[in-house]
Amino acid sequence: MEDMNLHFTGDFHAITTAHNLLSALIDNQIYWGNEQGIDVRRVAWRRVMDMNDRALRQIICSLGGVANGFPREAGFDITVASEVMAILCLATDLADLQKRIGDIIVAYRRDKSPVFARDLKADGAMAVLLKDAVQPNLVQTLENNPAFVHGGPFANIAHGCNSVVATTTALKIADYVVTEAGFGADLGAEKFFDIKCRKAGLKPAAAVIVATVRALKMNGGIKKDDLGAENVDAVKKGCANLGRHIENVKQFGVPAIVAINHFVSDTDAEIEAVKAYVAAQGAEAVLCKHWAQGSAGIEELAHKVVELAESGKSQFAPLYPDEMKLFDKIDTIVKRIYRGSEAIADKSVRDQLHQWEAQGYGNLPVCMAKTQYSFSTDRTCAARRRTTSYRCARCGFPLARASSWQSAVRS
Repeated sequence: MEDMNLHFTGDFHAITTAHNLLSALIDNQIYWGNEQGIDVRRVAWRRVMDMNDRALRQIICSLGGVANGFPREAGFDITVASEVMAILCLATDLADLQKRIGDIIVAYRRDKSPVFARDLKADGAMAVLLKDAVQPNLVQTLENNPAFVHGGPFANIAHGCNSVVATTTALKIADYVVTEAGFGADLGAEKFFDIKCRKAGLKPAAAVIVATVRALKMNGGIKKDDLGAENVDAVKKGCANLGRHIENVKQFGVPAIVAINHFVSDTDAEIEAVKAYVAAQGAEAVLCKHWAQGSAGIEELAHKVVELAESGKSQFAPLYPDEMKLFDKIDTIVKRIYRGSEAIADKSVRDQLHQWEAQGYGNLPVCMAKTQYSFSTDRTCAARRRTTSYRCARCGFPLARASSWQSAVRS
C-alpha cells in the first residue's frame, strides 16, 4: 500500500511533467512572437501538481519583468484532474494517446477559434514523456491475485475509471475481470457505461453495487455520531437511496447485485432489512466480510457474481445515442439518473454547446460533475433522497458543469 501511495511507478509524475510541458509551450509561444495568435485572456490550460496546495489554485504568472513574459491569470489543479490523465485512461495505444493529446484545446484566438496542442507541436513530446506511463501496472493483492492498477482520473469531474488499456488487457488474460467506477453508482456507473464502455467497446455482464448499513442509516436521517446504534427504521428509510442506484444500473440493461460491506457495528436486524428491501427490487444482497476475513469473507458474493455474469441477462446499452444533441444528453442524465424534472441552462451555456456541435464535437458523450453527495445536497428533503438536481448558483446549470472530452467548461 505504501508503494502505491508513494510515487508507485512514477505514472503521476510523468502526467504532471507532460501537462506542464504543454503549459510552458503555451507561454513560450506567446513570448516568442505568438504566431498562433493566442489571446492571453483566453488561455484555457492551467498547470497541475500532485499536491492539494490551495495557495496555488489561482495565481498570476510571468511576473518579474519583460524577460519572464506577459503577466496573466493562471492556476494549478491537482494532477488527477488533468485532461492528460483522462486521455491516458481512455487511449487504446500510444498512437491513439498522441492523437488525443493533439486534440486538446489549450486556448482561443481573438476570433475565438481554438488553438490545439498539435498547433504548438506538443503532442509528440508529450507522448514520449508518457510512453512508459501508458503501460498498465501489474501488481498483486495480499492473497496473490493479479491486479492492474493504472491511472486515476478525478472521479467527480472526469470519468473516474481505470485505463482502457488495463481493462482490455485483463479481459484477454483472465476469465473474469472486475473493475471499479468511482464516486458512487449514480456518477461512477453512468460515466463507466456512457463514456468508457461506449468508447472502448466494452459490454459488462453484471454490476456490483456496494452499500453499507452506516451509509443507509445516514441517508435515513441519522447523524454521523449516532451511526453505531441500531436503527432499523432509519435503514429502511435510507434504502430508498439504494433502490435508486439499483434502478439506475438496470436502465443500462445490466443485471445488478448488492454487496453489503460489513461493519462490526451492523446488527442482524439491519442487515436483514437491507436484504429484504433489495429482494423486493428484484435483486439480491450478499453480506461481505472481506475487511476482516479476506477473500473467505466474500466468497459467496464471488459465486453469485459469476452466476449472474453467466446468466446471459445483460443487454447493455448506453443511456443515449451518439447523435443526440449535447444539451439533450445532459437533460437525459439529469432526468433518468438524478431524477430532476429538467436541465436548465442560460443562453451562454446553450451557445457554448451549439458551438461545440458546429465544431464537430456533438457526437461525444458528456461528462457530468457533481458534489460528494448523492441525489440531492438538501439535508431537509427526506435525507437527500428527493429528485432535486444540482444547479450552478451563477448560471442555473445543473450538476455544477458538464464537458465534452475536447475541452473543459470551467465555472
